Amino acid sequence: MRLSLIVPCYNEVDVIARFHQALSHELAATGRPYETVYVDDGSTDGTLETLVKLAASDDAVRYLSFSRNFGKESAMLAGLRYAGGDAVVIMDADLQHPPELVGRMLEQYDRGFDQVIARRTRTGDPATRTLFSRAYYWLINKWADVELMDGVGDFRLLSRRAVDGLLELNEYNRFSKGLFAWIGFESILFEYENVRQADRKSRWTFRRLFEYGLDGLLSFNNKPLRLAIYVGLLMTLIAAGYAVWVIAVAVLNGVQMPGYVTLIAAITGLGGLQMVMLGVIGEYIGRVYYETKKRPHYLLKQSNMDPADHVQKPPAPGGRTTQGR
Repeated sequence: MRLSLIVPCYNEVDVIARFHQALSHELAATGRPYETVYVDDGSTDGTLETLVKLAASDDAVRYLSFSRNFGKESAMLAGLRYAGGDAVVIMDADLQHPPELVGRMLEQYDRGFDQVIARRTRTGDPATRTLFSRAYYWLINKWADVELMDGVGDFRLLSRRAVDGLLELNEYNRFSKGLFAWIGFESILFEYENVRQADRKSRWTFRRLFEYGLDGLLSFNNKPLRLAIYVGLLMTLIAAGYAVWVIAVAVLNGVQMPGYVTLIAAITGLGGLQMVMLGVIGEYIGRVYYETKKRPHYLLKQSNMDPADHVQKPPAPGGRTTQGR
């Protein structure tokens, strides 16, 4: 059984050599043939030059380099397209995904699981971030068509048929957490202690987390659009009831001067509500706009891999791998 490791990289020049050394040590201990596919997502700090040196000194190293920064989702997709292993592990290069867990994943793969998922604990995370995260997963699991597990990211092992399933999903706006859940297959989860790098600052700002969460909310359901219908109907009923009340008061007490504050508050509130609803509709229209363009997810600038490797392998009938085990 051949193993492929997919490692997206963006400005990781200060840690990539340490990561590769630790990963190679763990992979050698498994006694299985492997390849490590590094995907340079348009780094500007010398990451590509480091990967070229690693490839020159290690025959198991493959690398792909994008023409610019296309994002982690595109980097993972490129790695999946080029990976040739019967099993594929996706992990980050910043050592927050411990390389020593790869052996544990392989043990579960040998038991027949198509997805072996590593979920980090929230040890050391700020209490506010933990609270918002749990609230987000509670909300999205109420709305989304697939179930997302709290604390689960991209660190996982995938069988060949799971990889082939992912490669059949060609949408431009990719939300891998949802895609992993959508393809299904037999899965198992285990937890590991959160690893925090004291000398590295997280790139996930509140704004990026909010936008990422919004992508997840809109990628796997159309319930916000349906909610807009319900809210519109509710506001229509409220307006009708208010009109009946105004008429009744006018009949009983005569016409009085309308309340200025009430009028301004109603106009402002309804105007804001309409803008929110238009924003929701605009998000969906924007996604359709990008999908219809059919632009490539990324452009390669440099690689040491044969373009012939960029071939989607058809799943074997009733099997877990196209290459046998």
